[in-house]
Amino acid sequence: MSRRRISILGVTGSIGASTLDVIDALGRERIETVAVTGNANIVGLAEAAERLGAEIAVTSNPARLGALREALAGTGIEAAAGEEALIEAVSRPVDWVMSAIVGAAGLRPTLAAVRQGATIALANKECLVAAGEVFLDEVKKAGATLLPVDSEHNAIFQLVATEGRTGGCAPIERLLLTASGGPFRSWSLEQMAAASPQQAIAHPNWSMGARISIDSASMFNKALEMIEAGHLFGVGPEQIEVVVHRQSIIHSMVGYGDGSILAHLGPSDMRVAIGYALAWPERPALPVERLDFAKLARLDFEAPDEVRFPALRLAREAMRAGGLMPCVLNAAHEIALDGFIAGQIGFLDMASLVEETMARLDLSTPAMNVEDVLAADGRARETARALIEAQRA
Repeated sequence: MSRRRISILGVTGSIGASTLDVIDALGRERIETVAVTGNANIVGLAEAAERLGAEIAVTSNPARLGALREALAGTGIEAAAGEEALIEAVSRPVDWVMSAIVGAAGLRPTLAAVRQGATIALANKECLVAAGEVFLDEVKKAGATLLPVDSEHNAIFQLVATEGRTGGCAPIERLLLTASGGPFRSWSLEQMAAASPQQAIAHPNWSMGARISIDSASMFNKALEMIEAGHLFGVGPEQIEVVVHRQSIIHSMVGYGDGSILAHLGPSDMRVAIGYALAWPERPALPVERLDFAKLARLDFEAPDEVRFPALRLAREAMRAGGLMPCVLNAAHEIALDGFIAGQIGFLDMASLVEETMARLDLSTPAMNVEDVLAADGRARETARALIEAQRA
């Protein structure tokens, strides 16, 4: 792997932390860090900036600029704050950018990275879910390279790349995204209706942040991944299947017209996908667990229940409608998730809220630019908030 100039958007989150581990494993002498960004975790942001020797550290929260400057005093690292500073920092020339800002807030900074023609390691779902066509048009115009970091999409990317290297050019017949099933895999509708945020956060396989854990429990994470997969690999909603695989060893599968299915297996460790994206097209050695098949003994699969997990159905409906409907789904989902965490709505109310928002906003017309996307995002959020308020009245 040649020496690379990089920036990391969202360095203080779980993806950012795993990226730092991968950089350590590959050797920091191969990496020159230009910019690192974060939000409220100023101590973590400053520590990451010093650890990597970054040129600039940016917090998206202008009110935290003083604290960041204090934390970086004497290091020679520039401190900045706010969205414009974020965009300026990521616009500095680099070879590779990790896009790991959570939510729609990551859209503009990631587009700024795209426009300089960098290789983008994409861990932000919203860039493709909310702004798929607009985002991919920008990637094409700039000659940027897009490498998915979500474990499912990274797995498919590796499988498709492997097929290409062996001379295969067959079109994809279907994609199979695996899902752990979350903590409510075997719960009844009645139990799920009464579920608390604490119960939804208690993932059976691993410890994650609250929001992603709840998304796993509701399968909204998988719904968003379906939409992403459609954009990344040029397939329609009927070609994307979700299968519950509680061991989380197979990360995704690709089916071809001859009946063959290629599967990507590996440990449940995001460093695998991040390492692949950072060293691509090489495959680096990483200090991750190796699979012991004798110890595993078995791999189980089952179909998801779309009555108990309607997010999957809503994703297909948004994909069929096209245009800005995936953006509406995503924005309404974020507001619904906020409402559930705050105790304003129940667990099953999240999907109902998203479905009602989609019904009220028929935005199937395509977006022409990022402003159209942000306008649709705003309308969907306002509608979803109003529905929560009406429900509570």
